[in-house]
Amino acid sequence: MSVSMRLSRGGSKKRPYYKIVVSNSRAPRDGAYLEQVGTYNPLLAKDNADRVRLVEDRVRYWLGVGAQPTDRVARMLDKAGIKERAATVNPQKGEPGKKAKDRAEEKAEKAREAAEAAAAAAAAPAEEAPAEAAAEEQTEA
Repeated sequence: MSVSMRLSRGGSKKRPYYKIVVSNSRAPRDGAYLEQVGTYNPLLAKDNADRVRLVEDRVRYWLGVGAQPTDRVARMLDKAGIKERAATVNPQKGEPGKKAKDRAEEKAEKAREAAEAAAAAAAAPAEEAPAEAAAEEQTEA
């Protein structure tokens, strides 16, 4: 049996409260569990001591037996100093997606074309005036 240490949700709608439990990894999230080893109340301030409460000796026992904490529980255990968690590195975190890059390229291209058109219009204003007059004459006729 594979054992995991994870959060089990309780509380009412929009007022979550979690139990930190040790359970069979195939059991439902809020289903039967082997033991409750702590609580987590996300509504409390981050510096509040009651936000995360752990029964440290039972947590250490289950980790020694081979229970695998979920990522969120592993973060809590790392902050409590019970189990070291290796930091993950995502070098592409701040990089925009493919569609956003394409939109940015299109926008830059349109801006470049508009700048070229404005520069051309500023460079030769006398040449466009007769052409506009000729176009107006054709529409009137």
